[in-house]
Amino acid sequence: MRTTARLLAAGLTAAAMMTPSVGVADAASCNGYVGITFDDGPSNDHTPALLNALRQNGLRATVFNEGQYAAAYPAQVRAEAAAGMWIGNHSYTHPHLTQESQAQMDSELSRTQQAIAAAGGGTPNLFRPPYGETNSTLRTVEQKYGLTQIIWDVDSQDWNGASVDAIVAANARLTNGQIILMHEWPANTLAAIPRIAQGLAARGLCAGRISPQTGRAVAP
Repeated sequence: MRTTARLLAAGLTAAAMMTPSVGVADAASCNGYVGITFDDGPSNDHTPALLNALRQNGLRATVFNEGQYAAAYPAQVRAEAAAGMWIGNHSYTHPHLTQESQAQMDSELSRTQQAIAAAGGGTPNLFRPPYGETNSTLRTVEQKYGLTQIIWDVDSQDWNGASVDAIVAANARLTNGQIILMHEWPANTLAAIPRIAQGLAARGLCAGRISPQTGRAVAP
């Protein structure tokens, strides 16, 4: 019994000694951070597969949800949060906001804040305007709800039929602090995720969160 106890203790000690070193190695391998983002969710059709692919490849991402879909698929919002994703506001119905009145802008943003929070995704502090279209009126509304506007540095063009190779190549252009635009619905984006993860790791880049203070990708 005592021998068994000693072996168990030795094993536990060895495990305890190994665990921190793994963490340190992981941290040391991050020479920079990039913001991986996916727009237009959530959905029952695409969100589960996206989350599985991200988890399997060790990636965390910021998902910019439309309020109408957060309200329709609250379980998927909870799944995003449970998978460690950061959840942002992408308006309620994805309109051209710069063509709308301030009251309409307010409705689009406020209803999305409420829908995501009600679904269990927390209260967003990041906002991506549909189509990347913005103006001073919209920025005033964003400030009202404590939202930092996030556009992107690299457009993967996945919404425009980009191939898997092209999506992977777009991610390969990311540098420290930069953000890429992707969407949850294109099949090619889903297929590209393992290669995206491999490419980032090869360059010492890790998937980070987007800072509401700077709008740049930083350590999680």
